[in-house]
Amino acid sequence: MGKKCLYTLRTIIKLDKMQIYQLFNRLNSRKFAKLLTQTVALGVGAIVLFSTTNANAAEQVILKYGTFQGQISVEELSQFTETGKTTPILTAYLQAAKQDPELARKALKAPIKADAGFLDSLLSSWAGPILVNQIGEVVHPPAGQLDQQALRSALSASIKENGQITLLGAIQNYPNTSVELEGDRLISVYERLSRLAELL
Repeated sequence: MGKKCLYTLRTIIKLDKMQIYQLFNRLNSRKFAKLLTQTVALGVGAIVLFSTTNANAAEQVILKYGTFQGQISVEELSQFTETGKTTPILTAYLQAAKQDPELARKALKAPIKADAGFLDSLLSSWAGPILVNQIGEVVHPPAGQLDQQALRSALSASIKENGQITLLGAIQNYPNTSVELEGDRLISVYERLSRLAELL
C-alpha cells in the first residue's frame, strides 16, 4: 500500500501543468466533496480549539472597596484599562474608592517586564511566593482566601501571552469563573510592584 502511494506521488510530480489539470478533472466529484467537507470540519475544529483555550479563565470581577461591592465582566474591566471607557458600576466603584480613573488604569496594566524565562524562574524561586502574596492582596477568589497555585497559574499564563506580569493579566487568566479586586489595596500594591519592576 505504501509503495503504491509513493509511486502515485512520484508520477504526479513528473506530470506537467496540463496533465495535472486533466488529472484533477478526472477526480470523482463525490470524493472531492468528501475531502472538502473533511477539510472544512478540521478548520472549524481548529477555530473552536483556539477560541476555548482560556475557557476556564475568569469571566466576572467583583469590585470591592470598604462596604461597596459591585460586579462587572472581565471584558468590561479590560476595556476600561485599555480605553478608559467605564460602566455605571465601575464609575460608582471609582467614586467610592475616591480613585483617579487614570491612576487605576495605570495600576492595572503597569507591567513587571523581563525575559519570559527569567520571570518563570522568578515565580519558581524563593521570591515567587512573595510576589504571589503581593498580587494576592488585590486579586483573589471571592472567598477571600488566597489560592497561591491558582494565582501562580494565572501569572504564568500572563507571562506566556505577553512576556510580562500585570494585575489585569492575573485577573484575565485567573482559573476561576469570578475573582475579587480589592480597591483599597490596588494603588499600594501597584507601587510595590513598580519598585520591583525597576530592579529587574
